[in-house]
Amino acid sequence: MPGRTVLITGASKGIGRATARRLQEQGDMVLGIARSGGEGDFPGVLYRCDLADAEGTDRVLARIAGEHRVDAVVNNVGVALPEPLGEVRLDSLRSVYDLNVRAAVQVTQAFVGGMRERGWGRIVNVTSRSVFGARRRSSYAAAKSALVGLTRTWALELAGDGITVNAVAPGPVETELFRASHPVGSEEEARVMRSIPAGRLGRPEEVAATIAFLLGEEAGFITGQMVSVDGGGSIPGR
Repeated sequence: MPGRTVLITGASKGIGRATARRLQEQGDMVLGIARSGGEGDFPGVLYRCDLADAEGTDRVLARIAGEHRVDAVVNNVGVALPEPLGEVRLDSLRSVYDLNVRAAVQVTQAFVGGMRERGWGRIVNVTSRSVFGARRRSSYAAAKSALVGLTRTWALELAGDGITVNAVAPGPVETELFRASHPVGSEEEARVMRSIPAGRLGRPEEVAATIAFLLGEEAGFITGQMVSVDGGGSIPGR
């Protein structure tokens, strides 16, 4: 059903921006939260906020709630700080967990009450293939696994209110976040490519298509699930 209002975090780049564009094209109103505006015009209303700042996040969420009726939330913002076990800094662990998990809880709680009152809502948490295990990703894998736990818990709590909660777990996707630790031509890139049966990186638009489906009316009987969009990279035995 077009015409819903969807809030996306980490909306100015990569998967977030691709999702915003797809939703806008199908007739939804898109609200985005991001530190920067990215390149070009945003396909909706963009609120500038560093979600690592909990107090600043509270202020922008209050502003959004005063200006819009939010029907759905896509918790897409995230950060990965690659470190092998033995070199994991506690500050890194806290930062990764805070942005990936605390921000999702904070944003969702700001709007779930309205969804409950209206008897309809959608929540999609963007996790990662790393929930199945990933070298040098202790902090990131732990944080994204926590999002999976939140997805299932919220699904149980909200199913009776007409609200679905699902997760999308992208594999390696051609984004700035991926390239920050996997430069073109590097051994890191080659190692990741060897782990993808499809033999290529995903495109942000492919992940956006899955998110858009889970936000739609036709996905109303799907809740508490995690959909992997990873070219087969999470298949056991690969």
